[in-house]
Amino acid sequence: MTSPALLRAPAPATGLNSLGFAKAPADTRVVVAMSGGVDSSVVAAKLKQEGYDVIGVTLQLYDHGAALAKKGACCAGQDIHDARRVAERMGFPHYVLDYENKFRESVIDEFADAYLAGATPVPCIRCNERVKFRDLLETARDLDADCMATGHYIQRKQGPLRAELHMAADPARDQSYFLFSTTQEQLDFLRFPLGHLASKAETRALAAEYGLSVADKPDSQDICFVPNGDYAAVIEKLRPGAADPGEIVDMDGKVLGRHRGVIHYTIGQRRGLGIGGLGDPLYVLRLDPDRRQVVVGPKSALATTIVPITEVNWLGDGPFEGEIACLVRIRSTRPPRPAILRPLGQGRAEVELLDPEEGVSPGQACVFYAADSTRVLGGGWISLRRRPAA
Repeated sequence: MTSPALLRAPAPATGLNSLGFAKAPADTRVVVAMSGGVDSSVVAAKLKQEGYDVIGVTLQLYDHGAALAKKGACCAGQDIHDARRVAERMGFPHYVLDYENKFRESVIDEFADAYLAGATPVPCIRCNERVKFRDLLETARDLDADCMATGHYIQRKQGPLRAELHMAADPARDQSYFLFSTTQEQLDFLRFPLGHLASKAETRALAAEYGLSVADKPDSQDICFVPNGDYAAVIEKLRPGAADPGEIVDMDGKVLGRHRGVIHYTIGQRRGLGIGGLGDPLYVLRLDPDRRQVVVGPKSALATTIVPITEVNWLGDGPFEGEIACLVRIRSTRPPRPAILRPLGQGRAEVELLDPEEGVSPGQACVFYAADSTRVLGGGWISLRRRPAA
């Protein structure tokens, strides 16, 4: 099997293999994190075909029974079976590790608690941070691997000082928002063989070329442990009583109606409020779980210029200090926007958006990018305090 030239990674520096090591592929052991989807399957197959010593590892993250009832979920049920079939076809060992308890403690419980606190969490980032890029990475080291590879669409480039994280070549597939918390130590060990591809079509073409059964498998949708995208149902199950009803109030505290539980609402939401006939459209501005209130107001009240950030992970070359002109992304679906980043010490920072953004939500990530390149400089978590635009 030989991959078409247009699908190959850029040629490495002289004397290094395609993963950046000064030795033959056969002497380079790589652990591939396999979710059972087409992306990670192609990574494993491609590296095996290139002659690397490949070991596939799949994490069982939640109950099989629940997973089997939901198509398009990763890391459970059918997906484990699919990953195993790829390993059998390509001829490399494959292991399944039971991480259900750790996944619940590190990801699912925090997801529920964050929603109850009025935030809009991003559990996929926490999964990468606390499970895949921490515990699984340590397992890869225990297996004497030289590196760990994943199917994420993001690029690792060797800069003049260190390994750098960059956006994927395909903007439509870029996953840098979900990987901002990758530390420098982790980045040194990680590899992302798909980040340079121009489109997902190239990945599927490779899967077909390798004869993989997952070549036409649909991409995973939504959050893996949330059946049918029903967040509220999951939280009610995890935290009984979480859907207690309360009041919908305006910015002055005037009661406009009743709601069926703050967990059913998100910042910026317009539809489904059940308080029509009041003239101008109203949007969710804030959630107050302690008072069981949903605060609504005009769209203009959503505009924000100052965004407080916590748990900053800095991947820039210099120290995290002074004012830093950069681009920031405050939601995975929005493009990076110009901003000024101001470090405040102890993992905190303040982001000043040069143009106001609507719907800045606590619990979402704020990811920093270089103003003049595709480099990811790090990021942090949007905290509960924010300053509206003037």
